[in-house]
Amino acid sequence: MGTTPAAASEPLLRLLGLGVRARTVVLGVEPVRTALKAGKIVCVIAAADLSPRANEKVVRLAQAKKIPVVPGPTAGELGERLGRPAIMVAGVLDRALARGLMQSARVEPRRED
Repeated sequence: MGTTPAAASEPLLRLLGLGVRARTVVLGVEPVRTALKAGKIVCVIAAADLSPRANEKVVRLAQAKKIPVVPGPTAGELGERLGRPAIMVAGVLDRALARGLMQSARVEPRRED
C-alpha cells in the first residue's frame, strides 16, 4: 500500500469519521474479517503501514471476495482521527459511504451484476 499524503487523505478521514458515528464502519482486523466473511463489507480501507498479518487476514480475503481495498493514511493517523488506538483496517458497511470513500481515493467501484 502506498502512503497517502495528508491533504489527500483529509476527505477520506472525514467520511470515515461520519461512518463511525453512524455505525456503518467496522474497525480492526478481527471485526472486519468477521464482517467480510458474513458478506457485510462493501469496501475496505487499509492503512498505508498495514502489517503483514492484517494484509493476510483482511486484504487478501477482501480481494478474493472482489471487495475494493482503498489505501488510507497510516494506522496511527486513522486511529488518532477516529479517537482510537492505531487502526490497520476499516470495513465499510454502507454502499453510499463506500462510493464516497472510493471517489475521494480515486478507486474504481466494483460493478454489480
